[in-house]
Amino acid sequence: MTITAPPTTALLSVHNLTVDFRTRAGVVKALEGVSFALRPGETLGIVGESGSGKSVTAFTLMGVLDRAGRVTQGEAWFQMGDQRVDLLQGAEKTLRSLRGKELSMIFQNPRTALNPIRRVGKQVTDVLRCHSDLPPDQLREKAIDLLNRVRIPDPEKRYDAYPYELSGGLCQRIMIALALACSPRLLIADEPTTGLDVTTQATVMNLIKSLADQRQMATLLITHDLALASEYCDRIVVMHAGHVVESAPVHSLFVAPRHPYTAKLIAATPEPHKTFADLIPIPGNLPDLKAPDLPPCRFSRRCDRFEPGHCDQAPLPRTAISPEHQVACWKPL
Repeated sequence: MTITAPPTTALLSVHNLTVDFRTRAGVVKALEGVSFALRPGETLGIVGESGSGKSVTAFTLMGVLDRAGRVTQGEAWFQMGDQRVDLLQGAEKTLRSLRGKELSMIFQNPRTALNPIRRVGKQVTDVLRCHSDLPPDQLREKAIDLLNRVRIPDPEKRYDAYPYELSGGLCQRIMIALALACSPRLLIADEPTTGLDVTTQATVMNLIKSLADQRQMATLLITHDLALASEYCDRIVVMHAGHVVESAPVHSLFVAPRHPYTAKLIAATPEPHKTFADLIPIPGNLPDLKAPDLPPCRFSRRCDRFEPGHCDQAPLPRTAISPEHQVACWKPL
């Protein structure tokens, strides 16, 4: 276990996280200089287009990064009382003891995350058996109670069901029960509403928020849906092509976005009062992260505020608009 003594008010502190993937086509610079912090009881949203590095960030923090991935720089500390555990350099045995108990994750696709040939109730008891002191004769009762808490109808019957016998919404609730089985202090929810209808999305998110409030659990919500993040998050981190381009409290971000990419994301987000004609698409695509000549600002080639000779200077500045609002841009709005 790698531990440092000084305590911090943040439950999770990530600083300058940089991750590369080695592929046959070249090295993919998936994350570069990612930094943020998450306090107990807080919900922090990470938003951005597909390919921005949101899920890679989550997998890195959980220690389940693909074997082709490599952390080349940075720190990630998890607060344990008056000590901090290094999530990047800690011993695998230590990280394994934390996963599922102190920090848990709801994966993006529950049908692929759940074991298809094991009854869902047994999968919940597997977590309890590994991370709790419950005697064997109480595991089933506790698992059924967890299924009931995530509002699964007829939990005694569903306990013996296989994933393929359940709807997408019920499978997602099983994933939530698995993640919350041991009352973690940090929950990472990676696109928890993907593939669900609007009504079920609201039910799942209200459930996560309610349980987080009850337990003072910190939540890292990863989503491409800005409307969802605005409703359920306290602060938002905006990512683009592996960079954190802006971070701010929800109100500040939506009322006065300072990074051009953030402003364009908001303009492209559907709202009840907007028609399709009101939506303004973001031009271009994410840059090729294998390219050897990636600019300091990876949004520069899509940005209408780009100024040659100025915006392509390195290093990219990180400006504090306020103590809680930072932006990485040469020409913020």
